[in-house]
Amino acid sequence: MPIAHINGGHIHYQIEGAANAPGLVLSNSLGTNFAMWDAQMPELRKHFRVLRYATRGHGQSEVTPGPYSFDQLGRDVLALADETDLGTFSFCGLSMGGVTGMWLGIHAGKRLHRLVLCSTGAKIGNDEIWDARIEVVRKGGTKSIAAGAMERWFTSRFRESSPEVVERMKHMVENTSTEGYIACCEALREVDLRENIAAITTPALVISGTHDAATPPADGRFIAQRIPGARYVELDAAHLLNIEQQDRFTQDVSDFLREPRVTAAS
Repeated sequence: MPIAHINGGHIHYQIEGAANAPGLVLSNSLGTNFAMWDAQMPELRKHFRVLRYATRGHGQSEVTPGPYSFDQLGRDVLALADETDLGTFSFCGLSMGGVTGMWLGIHAGKRLHRLVLCSTGAKIGNDEIWDARIEVVRKGGTKSIAAGAMERWFTSRFRESSPEVVERMKHMVENTSTEGYIACCEALREVDLRENIAAITTPALVISGTHDAATPPADGRFIAQRIPGARYVELDAAHLLNIEQQDRFTQDVSDFLREPRVTAAS
């Protein structure tokens, strides 16, 4: 799979779909890689030129020295879109990927067609939470938090019914670079977009999980209320709702992204 040499780092990506189809970028959550979107690909690549990438420090992307910032992570997306000739594109990000999406909406709205923000917050957690997470990972690596992540990411119902899926995601966390994970935690600790997201003019869909303790529905509703015209959807799932409610999620996202954009002139 291809590697792009951009923005001072090597970013691993995959692009699928017809070359003349509308562009769509998918951005992963903390502790995962772009395989987290596997369930969405059969539907999305029918309609879009889909660019998936592993956020800096994750998957097979380079672990450049941290801490990272969302200015850096957002510019990675813009450079990668340029590298793959996407031009304008829609963007769908979950958790950390959703924060990247908000950064793009604020700073690069002219590049965006539509914006989907999933299981995310304009301010996720607080300094104490992130400092504690960083300390645990620094001492024990990402393997030390993998089991706990599964309890936050999926409801007990899903963990019992789909243990093989949960195990695959646990393996993904365990194989995430400790340094890359910490560098992204530091970016999440510092970012606060609560006052800035009102400037987003891109049509937006916000999706939250009813049982998500990491970025609860209140976080999603706040985003939807602050972004003019944004829609809000809540699914019966925890944090990784694109996996736990993959059929409903995929259909909602596909339907939203395929709607024609209405402009004032029309």
